[in-house]
Amino acid sequence: MDSYFLHSRLGLYASVMPVASGGIHVLHTPALTVIFGDDPVLQFGGGTVGHPWGDALGAVADRVALEACALAPNGEIKFEFEPVHKLDVKS
Repeated sequence: MDSYFLHSRLGLYASVMPVASGGIHVLHTPALTVIFGDDPVLQFGGGTVGHPWGDALGAVADRVALEACALAPNGEIKFEFEPVHKLDVKS
């Protein structure tokens, strides 16, 4: 099987952008910010959509975790509020 990509000169590009993807979720964020720094490209997918309270809150959780890890690079993260264990949703 012959392919253009096998014969292309992609190695001549000056730089690349590493991307974390595939099975990552909010609990991976501290390790990923250590590996990639505080300005990474993280492709959250199933871990966000699979959030028990829905994908919108999964996206919020990803964003909060990333901002917390970027603002506390030494790993000391302090939250100024009580954790929420359930939603106050009236059905």
